[in-house]
Amino acid sequence: MSPALTIRPYSEGALSQAAAKLRAGELVAFPTETVYGLGADATNADAVAGIYAAKQRPSFNPLISHFPDRDAAAKHAVFDARADKLAGAFWPGALTLVLPRQKDSNVCELVTAGLPSIAVRVPAHPMARELLRAVGRPIAAPSANRSGRISPTTAGHVAHSLGDAISMILDGGPCGVGLESTVIDLTTDRVVMLRPGGITMEQVAEVLGCEVIMAETDDTAPKSPGMLTSHYAPGLPVRLDAKTADSAKYGNEILLAFGDCNTRGFDAVLWLSRTGDDREAAANLFAKLHEADQKRFDGIAIAPIPDSGLGLAINDRMKRAAAPRAPHPSP
Repeated sequence: MSPALTIRPYSEGALSQAAAKLRAGELVAFPTETVYGLGADATNADAVAGIYAAKQRPSFNPLISHFPDRDAAAKHAVFDARADKLAGAFWPGALTLVLPRQKDSNVCELVTAGLPSIAVRVPAHPMARELLRAVGRPIAAPSANRSGRISPTTAGHVAHSLGDAISMILDGGPCGVGLESTVIDLTTDRVVMLRPGGITMEQVAEVLGCEVIMAETDDTAPKSPGMLTSHYAPGLPVRLDAKTADSAKYGNEILLAFGDCNTRGFDAVLWLSRTGDDREAAANLFAKLHEADQKRFDGIAIAPIPDSGLGLAINDRMKRAAAPRAPHPSP
């Protein structure tokens, strides 16, 4: 960790310092209700380039711009009736909308990866919204971790992953939702879920009264973060839908357990939710992945989780974590 890194719990002074750093083009990590974000002034191309460098993230992967409220977002994105319904139902909250970009938006092209659309969100975390109001500019903020690694839900996770690349972390404690925001694409007549997250497909469909289509993985020109095949990955291999232990075949595994699952024979067990509560499991997911990713184990096994409600988002993250991957860049 760089000795220049400052980790500050919430205070008016800390918030003012973070806002000043962001306006000056520096990178600041801050909490949202989903995961910690790595923030930069979205109108400053040099600052945004710093995000890609710090995360070692491919520049074709667009970023989400964060705003304190819907009216601020509407200065940069074109809202139709569907967007207004979803914003009214779920903002502030764990929902990102991909909308046509306003022609006079000064959000830099690096944020949108050159696309005619822009991804916008109004977070619910009070510290995040206060910071956004203090900065007075759109803030581009992907998850505050090296690209492809496990997303951070505490300030400590951020410091471990990015401590040598950023100057400040606003510490707001553990994130409540624990999964990144749901991303909905409204740039066509169809309603497309680009990434499942803290708002379920069923909730979106109920508000809009129409079908919501799940997008395919896109490794070449994604319209949203979280669409790459391999993502959210720990250092250890991940085995999905693990119903039994088999040390002869898989070695000594640590199990991420859920509900009424079989825990016998695993080298260690961490519980996502003993009661099978998908919201509790979502909130625990990344923290438990961080905890499980230890060299004394040969792999991480994931107990079966129903593919409904927030289970859809949990399983999406785990499938990407388990996907074949290139070696992680050295931190």
